[in-house]
Amino acid sequence: MLTTRQRTAAAGLLAAVAFSVTGCSSDSGDGSGSDKIAGAEAGETGSSSPSASASAEKDAPVFALPSDIKATVEKQPTGDATKDAVLRDVAYSARARLEAFAKGDGQTANLNRYFASSALTYWSDRVATLKKQGLTLTGDYRFYDFEVTDVAGGKTAAVRYCEDQSKAYGKDVRTNKVQRTQPSDKDFILYTLQAVKDSRGDWQVGVQSWKKGDASCVQG
Repeated sequence: MLTTRQRTAAAGLLAAVAFSVTGCSSDSGDGSGSDKIAGAEAGETGSSSPSASASAEKDAPVFALPSDIKATVEKQPTGDATKDAVLRDVAYSARARLEAFAKGDGQTANLNRYFASSALTYWSDRVATLKKQGLTLTGDYRFYDFEVTDVAGGKTAAVRYCEDQSKAYGKDVRTNKVQRTQPSDKDFILYTLQAVKDSRGDWQVGVQSWKKGDASCVQG
């Protein structure tokens, strides 16, 4: 079960970490969006026809992504109904984040469905900032190694997962120029988060932190 100390520390994660929304970026952490978009940085942490993806699950979200963005989710069932529901919705949250950046809309239905509290505020602000800078994203995003590390009272869960941005880049909206970067370990990002079950039964990400180049996520 999550301890009081863990909850207190988690509550301050987003406030303590500056998220650059760039993937394989320099260490400047200035949030300029000069590299990849929709990645992460912590503690040293296009225009095409949209394509819809949906699950066969009841009331599953539909994600409208441009054809030049691919989101791959690799997760395995745990055999525990609660943990599987948590991982399902956390995976949805990762795709909701991509969709919001691709649309340049920090108030999408999916972002509001799978994020809450400080995490929702943060991502909404970052989407608005990147849109103002005239940037969007392109390429392949892969999410993997999902794990529920704790569940408290069937209402709060601690989760971790990895993201591979080695084939993902930022793109200038006006020129469609792709901002390619050199591959590095910082393309691999570890996310740790807290999710809370809301009144409709969805698990929403409320607090989230990340670390670039974490050894547990880096792949060859």
